[in-house]
Amino acid sequence: MFKAKSLTRWPPIAIAFILIPTRLSFADPPRPLPDHPGNVFIEGEPVSVRPPQAHTQTWRLVDYDGRTIKSGQITADRVTLGPLPIGWYELVSGDDSAPLANRRSLAVLAPLKQSSTASSPIAMDVAMAWFYDAEKMPAAANLCALTGVSWVRDRLRWDEVEPQRGQFTPNTRYDKSAQIQTAAGLRQLQVMHMSPEWANPDRKRFPLNLRDGYRFWREIARRWHGQMLAFEPWNEADVETFGGHTGAEIASLQKAAWHGLKSGNPNLIVCQNVFAVQQPQILEDFHANRAWPYFDTFNFHHYVQFDVYPRWYAAFRAVSAGRPLWVTECSLPVRWTGDEQFKEPSPPDLKIQAERVAKTFATALHEQPAMVFYFLFPHYVEGQIQFGIVRPDLSPRPAYCALAAVGRLLAEASPRGRLKTPDQSVRAYWFTAKPDGLEREIVVAWSESNTATLRLPTTPILTFDHLGRTNTVHGNELALTQAPLFALLPTKSNRQADLDPPPPPAAFLKGKPSPVVFHALWPKESVSLADSAYNIQAGKTVQVPLAVYNFSDKPVSGKLQVDAPQNWHAKVQPELQFPPNSDINLQLELTPPSTMDPQFGRVTITGEFGPDNQSVLSLRFKLNK
Repeated sequence: MFKAKSLTRWPPIAIAFILIPTRLSFADPPRPLPDHPGNVFIEGEPVSVRPPQAHTQTWRLVDYDGRTIKSGQITADRVTLGPLPIGWYELVSGDDSAPLANRRSLAVLAPLKQSSTASSPIAMDVAMAWFYDAEKMPAAANLCALTGVSWVRDRLRWDEVEPQRGQFTPNTRYDKSAQIQTAAGLRQLQVMHMSPEWANPDRKRFPLNLRDGYRFWREIARRWHGQMLAFEPWNEADVETFGGHTGAEIASLQKAAWHGLKSGNPNLIVCQNVFAVQQPQILEDFHANRAWPYFDTFNFHHYVQFDVYPRWYAAFRAVSAGRPLWVTECSLPVRWTGDEQFKEPSPPDLKIQAERVAKTFATALHEQPAMVFYFLFPHYVEGQIQFGIVRPDLSPRPAYCALAAVGRLLAEASPRGRLKTPDQSVRAYWFTAKPDGLEREIVVAWSESNTATLRLPTTPILTFDHLGRTNTVHGNELALTQAPLFALLPTKSNRQADLDPPPPPAAFLKGKPSPVVFHALWPKESVSLADSAYNIQAGKTVQVPLAVYNFSDKPVSGKLQVDAPQNWHAKVQPELQFPPNSDINLQLELTPPSTMDPQFGRVTITGEFGPDNQSVLSLRFKLNK
């Protein structure tokens, strides 16, 4: 996007990578800043806010359900409201039809009893450096921390950090963002989007020379050591918006990025450069290039309907090589309507946006990702779609309160299953979690129809609505609507429940990174992206240019083997020998058959460079007349 848990389920090596950031711990739970930016308060605090931008002499305080709970006269530069219950509110000057300029939103959150842990799967995309100047960053970071998220995702532009090859700019907005978010108790995942013009004139595409990328990744890993804890080397490279790369190209970049990032900081979590969409041919092509030794987490995004999640996750899980799944963007956003100045969703759509937050996390977490980043914190639109959970002045939309409820109640959530019910409209997901630091089991449930009744095997300790407001417990029955509920249950309650278990992780594939990386240099105009293939003419010999990199400080030599389909003739230089930290250009000579049945063929180059040092490049070709 952007156009410009329980760890025992993972193998030991995967657990080690996820536990790296726990060295960065925060003893005290976050508290609001003294000036309460965004009008966000903690339960029990006295609430006072400025009047709306446009106002008459009177005000009304309206809660999330549209009830006027207080009113008065505007006689000063602040309206004093006193302590308020948990929830979302609007201070309105005027009647129910008053425009947004006559309204000021505020939120009251439950106080967090403990700081978030690195392993809690509740996270958020914030894009701090792109949306907020340095003066506003501390306020935005504090509001993020108050929701209980464990990680935040930021964004950077390579050309701002390295405007010319080898010339790095000091004290960028990304340095400030990293410092401020760390100080606020937030663990940072960073991602980059484009090449500098000096690295590739087609800036949406990967650098033409992967060594340029290697040097950049090494530098930023060193520079933000202890602040940037995880990194995605590219954003959504599988779609045209960000270059439209084949699976093989994505794998080559990943391998170079691994070496650069780990050279700069061996403890950094190197994420797979994240996929935007489920494109079977691109995923298969990526997997054929054996990239799994070069990423600690397998990352992807989704903006699909909730019932699509199982097959969406299954497609990515199948090529994850058993690495922890990180979903670094996800939501089901709503449209804005009315005044283009504000780009604000309608009141009904604001409620839908809020209701979808818990649904997004519950449905996603059932699929066993290690981390889920909600998209998005800041006010941001694409066309008619509004993604943000706060407004430009940081005042909250109801979805902000909904995220805080998830961050608190699903802290360290690990799925136990989906509750089987005779009512097909009911969605009920069962988790173990640590709300307020206490071990509990939690059911997140709602109805896809207007109402339904869900009978639990035991009576809940407490129930909450999707904003985190406490509900009255009525025995072991939950009265469901389309707005999700949280039911807190004693530990081991799931033993009495009839659950469909969450899907297991993929088998963990072993492998060792090779310092030798192959990269095909094929013109973009000759790529068939949907097929993840290079277009070539049937029966005609073609030279495919290759770059081969040695990312080690030792000389490398070895033999190359090329495998091609029957009746395809492929030839490459049989042996390689090159010095430390050097590159070689090769040609793959390929003659496909004159017939076009089958239309596709895969050619694989395998380099053997010593014990446990094997490098693979696997390219898919599409025959044309």
